[in-house]
Amino acid sequence: MSEFDEERDFVVVGSGGGSMCAGLVLRAAGRDVLVLEKTDLLGGTTARSGGVMWIPDNPFMRRDGVEDSFDKASEYLDAVVDNREDQPGATPERRATYLREGPKMIAFLLAQGVELDRASYWPDYYDEYPGGCEAGRTVVAKVFDTRELGEWQSKLRPSFAPLAGRLEDLMKIGYFKRSWLSRWIMLKTGVANVFARLLGRRLVTAGAALQGRMLLAATRAGVEFRVESPVRELITEDGAVTGVVTERDGKPWRVGARLGVLVNAGGFAHNQRMRDTYQPGTSVKWTNTVSGDTGEMIEEMQRCGAALAQMDAFVGYQLTLPPGSEKHEVKPSIQRTTAGPHCILVDQGGERYMNEGGSYMAYCLGMLERNKTVPAVPSWAVFDSRHLEKYMFASTMPGRRKPADWTSSGYLKAADTIAALAAQMGVDPAALQRTVERFNRFVANNRDEDFQRGERAYDRWLGDFTHKPSETLGTIEQGPFYAAQVFPGDVGTYGGVVTDAQARVLRGDGSVIPGLYATGVSTASVMGYKYPGAGCSVGPSFVWGYVAAQHAAGQKTA
Repeated sequence: MSEFDEERDFVVVGSGGGSMCAGLVLRAAGRDVLVLEKTDLLGGTTARSGGVMWIPDNPFMRRDGVEDSFDKASEYLDAVVDNREDQPGATPERRATYLREGPKMIAFLLAQGVELDRASYWPDYYDEYPGGCEAGRTVVAKVFDTRELGEWQSKLRPSFAPLAGRLEDLMKIGYFKRSWLSRWIMLKTGVANVFARLLGRRLVTAGAALQGRMLLAATRAGVEFRVESPVRELITEDGAVTGVVTERDGKPWRVGARLGVLVNAGGFAHNQRMRDTYQPGTSVKWTNTVSGDTGEMIEEMQRCGAALAQMDAFVGYQLTLPPGSEKHEVKPSIQRTTAGPHCILVDQGGERYMNEGGSYMAYCLGMLERNKTVPAVPSWAVFDSRHLEKYMFASTMPGRRKPADWTSSGYLKAADTIAALAAQMGVDPAALQRTVERFNRFVANNRDEDFQRGERAYDRWLGDFTHKPSETLGTIEQGPFYAAQVFPGDVGTYGGVVTDAQARVLRGDGSVIPGLYATGVSTASVMGYKYPGAGCSVGPSFVWGYVAAQHAAGQKTA
């Protein structure tokens, strides 16, 4: 029998979204909960993210008259995710459980005082598939004043967004040169942020708002949090997990868990050794996850007998790396750049090879797949002067004036002709010229005959809503012409331990490891190798945390 320094009903490893959700469920059941976070900040990558949850048939859709149902969402997931044998995290049973429990989880959080809403328009990433929803199934948190956290305010991981406002509004600000609506949003948001500061308020949006609200609810409910408390070991007795070894005051500290342990410690995006093993050709330099995303808890669960699956999957997020970006944890996305008018993506031979719109996960997997036969990592974004004048690029505002070291370092290529640009890129000028001319013909006919860019609602949503007749198709013909490298970055890995429909961790033979639960990207995703819509990492983290806690709450203490 193990001896513990302290005992709790439930111990949670990591402080991402699902952790706080699980804590609220257990506290509502009268159980005590301890959340152990190895870094000095709470909220995980969820806090830095957009903070979006993909929850079909959620109560806000019903409120707003957006048609959805379990059957419709199930038809969509069946079409997108399919039934591949190599994705045990995405079994039909787990998908069905996710769809059933998601709306219940949202209702529970609302009852706990967590203020949520839906984005009014955020299409599913494969909205053209059966059961797809063009309006979108996303749930987000309302803007949050971190002062409400009191002493915990300094422990909330910061947002990626420099301004606070509705996420869907912030996405339109970059079009201020094109749209009076965008100018109004920019003015309104800027004034609101200035006044908030003058009044001493500290407003955050996106993932920081979601996790700030979750942290507020959890601390008020009596969930205990400890930062700088890494878990070094899972304690087992007769094959069951009964607690963890963490650190306290620099020394090992054994914590018993009467009802179980939930691991929500992220993936392995910052572990190059694991990347080389499971995702060769990817790099820790291309990730936007928090630095604590190092995979040791996945390996620790494996040591205890857990089966691993889908370890080659990751949530791709196409990046560009201007000079100085290596100094920052958040690297600039280029998703809307190559999906916008007057821009395409080409491989190192100058050939276009995919629809530049659509799911960022499919985009980055497509880059790696292309690279197996043709050099495509990195690929090139190729665009003309109109694109640089109209749109944001690499987190800079619209306009041709860019940092001097962008050109002096060779990061941003510029030339008066496509042929001269190709020479700078090291690409066959004739090949790039053919590619651009072919794309321009498609634009003239308003139809991408090669890759159907712009034919799904999500493609058009990524583009410029002011650009007609197509939000995403625009010719590349007005010099100077530009090019910058694009990398298959990520916002997290997508594989890990295999879990069942109760979020219990399974061994290779399918048996349950008693006392061990897992959620988030520590697990093999319920979405398999696909990303059906915005929030398919954060949403599952919350849902399986909710499911795990409900199951644990029904167990008897020793």
